[in-house]
Amino acid sequence: MIVGTAGHVDHGKTALVRALTGVDTDRLQEEKARGMTIDLGFAYLPAPNGDVIGFIDVPGHERFVDTMLAGASGIDFVLLVIAADDGIMPQTREHLAIIDLLGIRRGAVVLAKSDLIAPARRAAVQADIRAALADTALAEADIMPTSAVSGDGIDDLRHFLFEEASRFAGRASSGRFRLAVDRCFTLHGVGTVVTGTVLSGSVGVGDHLVVSPSGLAARVRSIHAQNRLAERGRAGDRCALNLAGDGIGKEAIGRGDIILDPELHAPTGRIDARLRVLPGEPRPIGQWFPVRLHHAAAEVGARVVLLSDEPVRPGGVAKVQLVLDNPIAAAAGDPYVVRDTSAQRTIGGGRLIDLRAPSRKRRTPERLIQIEAYAVPDPEAAVTALLDTPPHYLDLGSFARDRALGSDETQRLVDSLGLVCIPVRKTLFVLSPARWMQFRLGLAANLKTFHADNPDLPGIGMERLRLQLDPRLPAPMFAAALRMLARAGKLALDGAWVRLPGHEVRLTPQDETLWLQIERLIGGSTRYHPPRVRDIADMLAKPETEIRRILKLTGRIGRVYEVAHDHFFLRPALAGIVEIVDDLTAAEPGGRFNAAQFRDRAGSGRKVAIQILEFLDRHGVTLRRGDLRLVNRHRRDLFRSPADSEPAIAEVSGGASSPVGRPDFKSGRGREPVLGGFDSHSLPPLSQRRDDGDNPLSR
Repeated sequence: MIVGTAGHVDHGKTALVRALTGVDTDRLQEEKARGMTIDLGFAYLPAPNGDVIGFIDVPGHERFVDTMLAGASGIDFVLLVIAADDGIMPQTREHLAIIDLLGIRRGAVVLAKSDLIAPARRAAVQADIRAALADTALAEADIMPTSAVSGDGIDDLRHFLFEEASRFAGRASSGRFRLAVDRCFTLHGVGTVVTGTVLSGSVGVGDHLVVSPSGLAARVRSIHAQNRLAERGRAGDRCALNLAGDGIGKEAIGRGDIILDPELHAPTGRIDARLRVLPGEPRPIGQWFPVRLHHAAAEVGARVVLLSDEPVRPGGVAKVQLVLDNPIAAAAGDPYVVRDTSAQRTIGGGRLIDLRAPSRKRRTPERLIQIEAYAVPDPEAAVTALLDTPPHYLDLGSFARDRALGSDETQRLVDSLGLVCIPVRKTLFVLSPARWMQFRLGLAANLKTFHADNPDLPGIGMERLRLQLDPRLPAPMFAAALRMLARAGKLALDGAWVRLPGHEVRLTPQDETLWLQIERLIGGSTRYHPPRVRDIADMLAKPETEIRRILKLTGRIGRVYEVAHDHFFLRPALAGIVEIVDDLTAAEPGGRFNAAQFRDRAGSGRKVAIQILEFLDRHGVTLRRGDLRLVNRHRRDLFRSPADSEPAIAEVSGGASSPVGRPDFKSGRGREPVLGGFDSHSLPPLSQRRDDGDNPLSR
């Protein structure tokens, strides 16, 4: 348990700690000369059960409230020290307000120097104290008279602290490691040492950490926890870490930095938060109000951006956005305090809610509902609330990181809520089972409707389909979801299009009749130099537009390919052309051939030969090297029918039980689903891919 002192200057905080522990926490020469604490002091008291109680002694002067805040952020139990001869003073009230804002619920009031006043005066002072404690977290705290000079009450207070420490359950050591640095120094023969309170998780010798927000990498060489050499430090411990690493030194690390698990390093400069303004604040807090923000041991300039139309009045509570001058390392749920820019008074404080607050649309009804969901303390309840509000999906990796959740805790969230995980590179998106079912049903219904309205099209464009569905997923997440469904056989991906598995493009009887006539003209002996659209139209006495429409339509099915403008080749003809260039590659030294050699083998004119070779270049079947070409063996089956060869890109099986796409929480990363559900044979003609606005290859 970490015990912290609080109270007005010269009310006996340091003397009290010395009486309890035998340690003088005023370590600086200036402190001894001035008889006043100006920096944090530390002491330790062994308990009868073998535990160690740590003490943080803070300065009481109004000029050092920022230092007091740096120490108070890491305490579990507070001793509010009030001198009996002075009673409640200005810094007593400010420190009490800070304790309340930081959410410190356990503590006691020490009536110091109680031997200096008469019993009647003592009773009056205690009545004043009880009135000041009303409506605060310490309203029911014990008031214990002591004297550091005579020793009266010191043994009782020490025994009281031992009992409180034995009842203290300690902070949960689950989650990822964070330590708030309040000191950094160099020891001869040891190296760089940082001290602070472990806010969450645990750390062991040899662990690799990051100094945030600077991002310096460090390794733990040794640990002192609660003033004892240890192999591990845990949440709630006062720890000293001996760090090593490139750039690690006294000048590189300072008070306010956070030493943390590398997975947590994501500094933020814009945070949505809950703000409670103290009743004594002279005026309401308006838009873009400047403050000094105190979080853990850090202090940074900030602006308060209101998320409502009304100013926050004294004693009021509101949701606000904090825009910081410099980024800090924080976690959702952390307490904070804001003071005025002149550092003369404490304005208020509260809890951080969302570390990734948007700079635009921060006051929309949808965003305000999201903030309410993020504000739920329990992670499982918060995830449930977030998935029930627009946009109905969540980046679970970022959520877990911003709450310092460990991999086991994140996995429990997935299992207990039955979340549907969609990994996209290093991002893990999740949906609730109900929203996933809604998405799947909507997807199937849209595809069925589209096929009914457009039987001559192979499918709907991916982006067009995405914009029609609810929930509307981000494009990368949507593509990954489609690949998952394709592997499960729920849909098919044909190049740039999405279709139901059983859908096939069929020509009308009239179109089929015309197509058979066209096929005879562009096949047979003319297959390597077929007539153009205008020539076919003349031969069949049909409009060019009608011939072009049939060829475009059959091109979508994959029967023909537009090698050049209005110049269509049958798929078997292109497969034969690939065999020709394959033979040329095998026959020629070095496996390379030129356009003239191809022209002679194909029996086409030079112009058509060049057009064919450029088409093959565009599709990656041939690789051009100056005036020579060679075959790309990975693409030579591109125009063969699936029955004649293995697909260039194999179908990837998967489904609900498949490990593909399963989140890897131990490493903090998600595995990207493997591309599946279509092969290179289903690619549409290049001309169509250029014309189709839904095709990502055309952009």
